[in-house]
Amino acid sequence: MNKVILMGRLTRDPAVRYSQGDKAIAIARYSIAVDRRGRRSQDSEQTADFINCVAFDKAGEFAEKYFRQGMRVLVSGRIQTGSYTNRDGIKVYTTDIVVEDQEFADSKGAAAAGNNQESNKSQYIDAGDGFMNIPDGVEDEGLPFN
Repeated sequence: MNKVILMGRLTRDPAVRYSQGDKAIAIARYSIAVDRRGRRSQDSEQTADFINCVAFDKAGEFAEKYFRQGMRVLVSGRIQTGSYTNRDGIKVYTTDIVVEDQEFADSKGAAAAGNNQESNKSQYIDAGDGFMNIPDGVEDEGLPFN
């Protein structure tokens, strides 16, 4: 069985490109910093692993639209290894997570407080019960769900 579940913070905004052909699909690439748990050596400097992820089609479009650097996300998928030969003729091995499911791991309020990159985040006000109040005049098309 090849199944992986990771939670971490996005190290940068997703890089998205679209495939060529009759039906172009989104291909989003991003990496997440996943904290290491357990005993930590005092000499060890690295306390996180940086995992490369790739999301296709609708998942890629979702990542492009909603994921931003610093957000904490939950990703599940499968590990895929590969290799290529670089310009210097050296074989380079790769390991990626092919995303099957992805979601936010923080509440909207926590994401807005820690990551004020979008001006419209401030319009959603925490109601104190874990839900956000949606201001009057906001249409359903602006929300990530229906």
